[in-house]
Amino acid sequence: MMKILEYILKRGAEVQVKAIPAPPENPVSINNCFEKVFEHETDNTKAVYKLVKMSFDEEDWATWNFMQWFVKEQIEEETLAMNLLDKMKIAGGEKVSSNALYSLDRDLEKTPDEARSAQDVTADNP
Repeated sequence: MMKILEYILKRGAEVQVKAIPAPPENPVSINNCFEKVFEHETDNTKAVYKLVKMSFDEEDWATWNFMQWFVKEQIEEETLAMNLLDKMKIAGGEKVSSNALYSLDRDLEKTPDEARSAQDVTADNP
């Protein structure tokens, strides 16, 4: 969000932050949690694509170019969420055992954390 706000300000426009909707209901299971994560990422992708299309239709090439970072980011995010959901399915999905969850947790612990904190991301340092 900060990256987008900074871009808007640098382009000379005014930023208006509206109320942020409440988060959805808590997941009913661990598997449901992973499903909600994937759904959230696909919703984010749709929102990004909507902005990309709008910038293309309006021939706003600077914004279209700026949005390509988010397109790439969403590809990565959807892939990560899909991989986690696949691992949950392999572990048993809704019928996942405690042992399988423990193994999944150990597997995830070994996964490199390449994610950057949102507060560290700027338009100059994506």
